[in-house]
Amino acid sequence: MEIAVYKPYGDHEFQSLIERIHPPRVCIDNDTCRNCTIVKVDSANKHGILLEMVQVLTDLDLLILRSYICSDGGWLMDVFHVTDQLGNKITDESLIHYIEQAICASRRGSREVQTCVGRNIRPRHVSMEHTAMEMTATDRPGLMSEISAVLAELGCHVSGAVAWTHNKRAACIVYMEDDLKHGPIMDPYRVAQIQAQLENVVEAHHYEGERRSVRLAAPAASQTHTERRLHQLMAADRDYEQCCSCGYDSSGDDVAHRQKKGSNSTEVKIENCKEKGYSIVTVRSMDRPKLLFDTICTLTDLQYVVFHASISSFESIAFQEYYVRHKNGWTLDSESERRRMIQNLMAATERRVSHELRLDVTTQNRVGLLADVTRVFRENGLSISRTEVGVQGEQAVGTFYVKDTSGQAVTSETLEIVRREIGGTVLVANKSSERPSSQPTNLSNTSPSISTSSSSSSSNGKQDNKPGFSLGSMFWSQLEWLSSNFRPIKS
Repeated sequence: MEIAVYKPYGDHEFQSLIERIHPPRVCIDNDTCRNCTIVKVDSANKHGILLEMVQVLTDLDLLILRSYICSDGGWLMDVFHVTDQLGNKITDESLIHYIEQAICASRRGSREVQTCVGRNIRPRHVSMEHTAMEMTATDRPGLMSEISAVLAELGCHVSGAVAWTHNKRAACIVYMEDDLKHGPIMDPYRVAQIQAQLENVVEAHHYEGERRSVRLAAPAASQTHTERRLHQLMAADRDYEQCCSCGYDSSGDDVAHRQKKGSNSTEVKIENCKEKGYSIVTVRSMDRPKLLFDTICTLTDLQYVVFHASISSFESIAFQEYYVRHKNGWTLDSESERRRMIQNLMAATERRVSHELRLDVTTQNRVGLLADVTRVFRENGLSISRTEVGVQGEQAVGTFYVKDTSGQAVTSETLEIVRREIGGTVLVANKSSERPSSQPTNLSNTSPSISTSSSSSSSNGKQDNKPGFSLGSMFWSQLEWLSSNFRPIKS
């Protein structure tokens, strides 16, 4: 028997009326939980709103410890348990006010939010005032060095950059401005010249027919979040194709994948809840910074709507359970669609994982700095697997994950040469971005800091989460609790 699936009426004027009658409510609760702040959101629903709310919290470097999502019937009630990077509650009134403003603005699709936190809210590699260069190519040692050298030679001042590598593919976004005019590069002839030179670099080591792309984009206020755009670039480049081989049982109702790299591997499982018309997507993986953001990005860009979800963690393991349906109403029924979902979720969890040596660099900002730093790495036999570079005042700040191109461990002599040639401050972290099991769990954004430690968060006490947490067993009891605990917006 087929299950009828009902979708909300799609009249935009009607939706606008509902929003005016019932505007979003955001409650910041510091009383209910002893160890964390609870952010509760009550609002009319729309596709992508969950990602926008998570993005607001992660761009503030808040750690999302747990989350409960409920958005059936065209209305959402979402709860996030958050702390700052030191494991403390959110008590700064200006920060609380900003969260309330930003989440409400994201619901309305507005970008006009008063910045009252006393710092730049956007991650340091995001720039909406400069020209953006997007590139995908086959990963190889020295690629970032060659790209930044061309930009320096052409008089392009890099204001921010972020690059990932995964499954022998590379993607990067570089924000730049004209060194002479100190603004975005708008001249069509100059844009074409820069793009042609960059395409020459990318094509130099490619075989005929290999995938590659270079694109320059003018600044726009509606630019996609940089890290979400990187996910989109790598997915379009099909980096997920080598992620997994999916196994199917005889019933066809269950799909699971586990990376065979140890007991702490990633597992993605898909089941169909035929009675309710949902697909249940479960992701079990090592917990790490920005994991929730990466997963929600993938589900949203695959056009799936999250109706219910439970996100929790136990020690160093993260558990994510999503009740989803495609925005057109169907569930994950076909083998190809399930395989695509699993591969994309696997790729999303892997792209940001770095096992290489982390170097945090701080030095005086100047034209050609990124070219000089990456040249030093290349000349000393170091290859970059991931990087985030930006500007803070007069200082350039960058985090580089590097490895020796020969496959050997990076020696202390090499690090000393790198320190001396780069100048400024170069701090070494012996761990990658994955958090040791002795540190607390989180599923949110922690931008790498300029320190000698890993880019994970500080301790905030033990959590009471249990493994194997299932949304099906707690949904109705939690729904009553969620409804009774919503409070008016703080004045």
